[in-house]
Amino acid sequence: MNPLQLSIRSLQHIGIPVTSIIASETFYKQLGFIDVMQAEFLHNREPGTCIMMKRGDMIIELYQLPGRELESIGKRKDGHIDHIAFDVPDIDEAFAILKAGGFTVLEEAPVFLNFWQNGCKYFNILGPDGERLEFNQML
Repeated sequence: MNPLQLSIRSLQHIGIPVTSIIASETFYKQLGFIDVMQAEFLHNREPGTCIMMKRGDMIIELYQLPGRELESIGKRKDGHIDHIAFDVPDIDEAFAILKAGGFTVLEEAPVFLNFWQNGCKYFNILGPDGERLEFNQML
């Protein structure tokens, strides 16, 4: 099988849903991570909170979902990693290549988030065991 002609620059971040954004931020600061971005987002029309923590070239996305969604995170017995994100130079090109390649793309189009200085766009595909792989371009 030949790989797609898809440009992936690096692993961009690992997303972790948390039950307490404050406790998690404090924990990762103790490990030497620093807060490089904070933003609110909407999930099912309710506000959630996202913090990007960085140490060297590593970025961890900590996010706290609102209400009932939050309760389900605390009840999980296995790991809490939600997704792995790849940094791409052209989100629209990556979307077109993966869609044409027959991958299961979860979004109808790349989604804009008001994260970082100028925002970012992302979309997800499903891996063979249901894992989510995010493709992300910082704008």
